[in-house]
Amino acid sequence: MRTIRIHVDQPLAAASELNLPPQAGEHVARVLRMSAGDPLTLFNGDGMDYPATILTVGKREVTVQVYAAHSPANESPLRLTLAQGIARGEKMDLIVQKATELGVTRIVPLLTERSEVKLDATRAEKRLAHWRAVAASACEQSGRACLPEVVAAQPLQTWLNGLTNDGALRLALLPDGTKQARALHFGNAGGLLVVGPEGGLGERDVAVLRDAGFNGLQLGPRILRTETAGLAALAALQALHGDL
Repeated sequence: MRTIRIHVDQPLAAASELNLPPQAGEHVARVLRMSAGDPLTLFNGDGMDYPATILTVGKREVTVQVYAAHSPANESPLRLTLAQGIARGEKMDLIVQKATELGVTRIVPLLTERSEVKLDATRAEKRLAHWRAVAASACEQSGRACLPEVVAAQPLQTWLNGLTNDGALRLALLPDGTKQARALHFGNAGGLLVVGPEGGLGERDVAVLRDAGFNGLQLGPRILRTETAGLAALAALQALHGDL
């Protein structure tokens, strides 16, 4: 039987009663049509699952009994950051959703030389909240209890300027890349993977990436769309060096 998992953005404690946040309560009551006595699992991103049982379902609130917490222990040992050139429309939602399912640790939406998506401050804030909600929903479905960190959209150079020398392997999907996925060696810091938008990475993008120590990763003889490329690379890296 499928276990219903609900993300709640607040502290959780074992052996306690809890009123679900309005959005989560509405989803449980109106969308899932759950009733008193039904089991579900709560998580807030701290790495733990909190089994619970619905006590009451009202018009405005859902009350649950929370039991002892446990860790699902299904996080990949390979820590990967996907730095993705922002794709148009639902493509970016797809990338965030599937990257979360594939165990990515962090997602960085990038504004690059050939980016077609323009975000002012208000729109950027709304898109960030939306992408974080997409990642939380993907965690509900995939059984992850740790939410990947989705950071604010930023220019490529700004992101590069903020990187630290923590030993993470620096990779970018480039047509002339020479690094093969199976030949890579990851340390405890994992890796950073840069993927361009629909038009690919421009010459200036490639130059600043090279200057920042990024190596070109080669992913086969075919040209992949942006919504395919990063996900294919994540899957390959997880299969070869992670837990797939």
